[in-house]
Amino acid sequence: MAKIVSIVGATGAQGRGVVSAFKNDPEYHIRAITRNPQSTAAQALSSQGIEVVKADANDLESLKAAFAGSHIIFGVTNFFEPFATSGPEKAVEVEVQQGINLARAAAATETLEHYVWSTLPDAKTVSGGKYVVPHFDGKNRVDEYIRSNSDLLRKTTFFWVTFYHSNYAFPMYKPYWIPTARKYVQFANYAPDTPITTIGDVSVNVAPFARAVVSQPGKTLNGAIVLVSLQTVTAADLLQTWARVKGTNAQFVRTDGKTYRDLWPMWAEEMGVMMEFWDEYRERSWTVAGHKLLTKEDLGVTGLQSLEEGYKTFEL
Repeated sequence: MAKIVSIVGATGAQGRGVVSAFKNDPEYHIRAITRNPQSTAAQALSSQGIEVVKADANDLESLKAAFAGSHIIFGVTNFFEPFATSGPEKAVEVEVQQGINLARAAAATETLEHYVWSTLPDAKTVSGGKYVVPHFDGKNRVDEYIRSNSDLLRKTTFFWVTFYHSNYAFPMYKPYWIPTARKYVQFANYAPDTPITTIGDVSVNVAPFARAVVSQPGKTLNGAIVLVSLQTVTAADLLQTWARVKGTNAQFVRTDGKTYRDLWPMWAEEMGVMMEFWDEYRERSWTVAGHKLLTKEDLGVTGLQSLEEGYKTFEL
């Protein structure tokens, strides 16, 4: 009998990758969880023979019903949806409640074997309170909730998905064409040698990680942390990779934090604190005391798409 893999946010960037990890494998039955089964993306999944089920992360009972009978559950929340309309404090509040709802619904699923929770490092703890990144912080509070439930923790993998190549579409990362300079310029509040740990094209490269996590429970259960990463490059090298693929010239321009935040209020504040954290803490940014991170080498993940290939089809 096929195992049911329920995927929250199946029409989103990470969810699409997880769907592709198990699609066309008779050992698994995919259940795509979405708020809007009538959306174009959801209908596209349905046309491929994938079960599409309606549920809302704000509605615990809808999640319990959608998860019923599931053996594997992939949980993810979208901080930036409430952030865009209500700011960081409200977004953290919403994300914490949604994440706890997902965890509670997963814990209530009697058939559950594996809960894969998409989260991020604890910048506040790593930095001794110096850096609090809102879109990390809400997830970290959900991590604490999961760790407080020993039965759920035993079935959980913490899935750390790193920097998307498509983040260049965000205004505070976007390279801007300067006609008088005849080149693109990327403005930043961090050093050009800041290490960027990236997954590249998340919708493509999440798939082999998801598959590896589920197929190696001996390594990945009991609260193991998986670093979902293609490679680490400097901020300047990431920009030059994009420019080289696009056949253009680009320059990295560092500015002070206030100027950066003033250019893109709220958004640059949110991402800027993350970049300052990465700039200062570097290789320690993706760590947690007392825990070993499982890397692609540990899990034997291969066949990842390169940054160059990802940028070939990416448009600003």
